[in-house]
Amino acid sequence: MSRSACWACWPPTACVLDSAGPRACGSLDVRGAASAAAGFALLTLSLSLGQQWGWTSPRLVTCLALAVATLVAAVLIERQVPHPVVDLALLRERVFASALGSLTLSMLALFGVSFMLPFYFEELRGFSVERSAVMLTPLPLTIAVVAPLSGTLADRLGSRWLAAGGLALASLGLVLLARLDETSTTGEIVVRLVLTGIGQGLFQSPNTRALMNAAPSGAAGEASGLLNTARTIGQSLSVALAGTVFTGLGGAAAGRALIGAGTRIATAADIETLQRRFLGGFEGALMVSAAIAAMGILAVLVRGDERRRRPARVPAPVRHP
Repeated sequence: MSRSACWACWPPTACVLDSAGPRACGSLDVRGAASAAAGFALLTLSLSLGQQWGWTSPRLVTCLALAVATLVAAVLIERQVPHPVVDLALLRERVFASALGSLTLSMLALFGVSFMLPFYFEELRGFSVERSAVMLTPLPLTIAVVAPLSGTLADRLGSRWLAAGGLALASLGLVLLARLDETSTTGEIVVRLVLTGIGQGLFQSPNTRALMNAAPSGAAGEASGLLNTARTIGQSLSVALAGTVFTGLGGAAAGRALIGAGTRIATAADIETLQRRFLGGFEGALMVSAAIAAMGILAVLVRGDERRRRPARVPAPVRHP
């Protein structure tokens, strides 16, 4: 038995926790961790610099090939070592794999909104940095309000339809945001951001709940690590992908030209051309994000109803005299 201070009762030493028994120590899987880190770094680098290097350049092809090779090597290493960084057996659980995959796709789709909108506000619309920041606030505020409510609903309804419906709303919000132009009103922008935020809020809490509940007993720490890794990877690749599409369609160059148009003489026709080019890149990036969010809906639906699944049995604690 081990004693632990608990300030919910008095005196603090009155709470006694059962010992979890001896803890096994495992060696650090350096090869697996290094291979996974290198693979994702090379993949992000390829997407970020693809436009600069050229999509058919030997440098880019080599970088992508190395990214794929190192990620495959990481999977092979994780299958062989006794103490892997990522226990691939977790992915055999359908609900867990579905929640993890849909989370990655959602981050890949939705994080690009916060990346793209500042360009729209400041370069196309000419808003100040302060006004741009204020215009972005409806999205996180909506998520903060909706996410706790959706988590409560998930306890009663399960995660499948809430998460799928959330991604559907977020995908619709992305499509509507992609249709913004140089004349869109503040109300139109806010409504579309709120719709996207409702979708994100409906998705996040139920999906996280499903992922953690699907983890076997004793694997909660590893499940949490995978959740955070999937979120980070999705966000990183989202910025790289959105930036690649935006730059590839000429939106980035048009945005820079629009900023410089105020310091030089430019005709109305020139400005209109630059605006159209900017909006083409902006729309393309957000439509790709909307398509990825739609793929996330399918990833959610394949999990089935996790409420019908029998929870993993928690082994009885080992007691020592």
